[in-house]
Amino acid sequence: MSAFDTAVHLVYLACATLFVAGLYLMNAPGTARRGNRLSAAGMLVAIAVTVAVLVEDGGLTAGAVVGLTVGAVAGGAAGLIAARRVRMTAMPQLVSLFNAVGGGAAALIALGDRATGAQAAVTGALDVVIGGITFSGSLIASGKLAGRVPGRPIVVPGGRIASAVLVVAAAGLAVLAGPGRATLPLAGVAGCALVLGVLLTLPIGGADMPVVISLLNACTGTAVAMAGFVLGSTPLIIAGALVGAAGAILTKLMADAMNRSVLAIVAGGYGSGDEVAVTPASGTPGVREISADDAGIQLGYAAKVVIVPGYGLAAAQAQHEVVALAQALTERGVDVSYAIHPVAGRMPGHMNVLLAEANAPYEQLKDLDESNPAFPGTDVALVVGANDVTNPAARRPGNAVSGMPILDVDKARSVIVIKRSLGHGYAGIDNELYHDPRTAMLFADAKAALTALLAAVRAYAA
Repeated sequence: MSAFDTAVHLVYLACATLFVAGLYLMNAPGTARRGNRLSAAGMLVAIAVTVAVLVEDGGLTAGAVVGLTVGAVAGGAAGLIAARRVRMTAMPQLVSLFNAVGGGAAALIALGDRATGAQAAVTGALDVVIGGITFSGSLIASGKLAGRVPGRPIVVPGGRIASAVLVVAAAGLAVLAGPGRATLPLAGVAGCALVLGVLLTLPIGGADMPVVISLLNACTGTAVAMAGFVLGSTPLIIAGALVGAAGAILTKLMADAMNRSVLAIVAGGYGSGDEVAVTPASGTPGVREISADDAGIQLGYAAKVVIVPGYGLAAAQAQHEVVALAQALTERGVDVSYAIHPVAGRMPGHMNVLLAEANAPYEQLKDLDESNPAFPGTDVALVVGANDVTNPAARRPGNAVSGMPILDVDKARSVIVIKRSLGHGYAGIDNELYHDPRTAMLFADAKAALTALLAAVRAYAA
């Protein structure tokens, strides 16, 4: 091994260390930004070293330089503009698009590779299959999240049989492609994978989208790792393996938070993704309504308030209003925190990102395990658009949310729920919390209600 090769391997090892350290720092909100920058720096160095290797090997032609430069500049600019312009509420669909790009790029690497050998054939075929499924599946998921594709489960007639046939066909075509990497059979494998991605994602409802996004992210990492084996690139293998493993662990945790198996989620058929709008009549039996002024006074004179944000808050883009209310309460000496369920929002960590974007103090963001012990000592639990994850029915068997870990909101001394209606959540069942004698319902859009609460706190609890 030459001195140059030794130096390259040492730099790649340093890059892998940066990836691992960056991933570790992303574990906490306070260090996540630093971790992201550290990982990005590692990838930048890895790309620079790869270019140096190509130059040293004499494999970088003038045409390749132009193509790589144009692709890197165009892709980087598109990603930068999209990331800066996208609204925080649209972040889940952007992440899903990034998953699609990652999976598609990994599949294209295998399709364009000219390497021979059994290992390259196997990893290349796996790369094409996983990358193709990730590409088309992520596009469907993004469409569901953006409302361009209906959020309800869409069952394709004969879809499961077609999926089985496509799996067999892809396997046969992969064998035909063989170590020689015949282009046409490999393109057939890609076609089967693309259709499979559509057939697998369409039947999955909007309720399962947080888990699906995490699963597709794991697939993207796996496809990138396969591409690393195809190219013999250590940084790609390491980075892809880290993303794939992290995505797989997160998928399991998210599925557990919904008390469902990953297999059941992939099978689809659960959750519409669209809340059923049921407008309450005045004086709805068993439900106590409250005005914004009365709710504001109650919050202003409380000693401890826990805010429970849900998808309703994200849909109304009311993160700035809820943080402004929390700040006003904090300035009055109220102990305020946010209780965040693992599947709140529409992707893993979505609610944390939303609140961080509105400058919510990191120390006020509490996960499920931290929040539940605090509810018995809470004066007011303010629920904003969270439905199934606060339903006490989850503690009983025999219903759609049975066994789901929930936020124990009903154990607080009093509860205020901001909601547009008594409509059902993804599970399609009534929330027993709304009929609890300690619960008061404030029927309104989240943004309007939080604005009114802030005004009431300042006017009546001054």
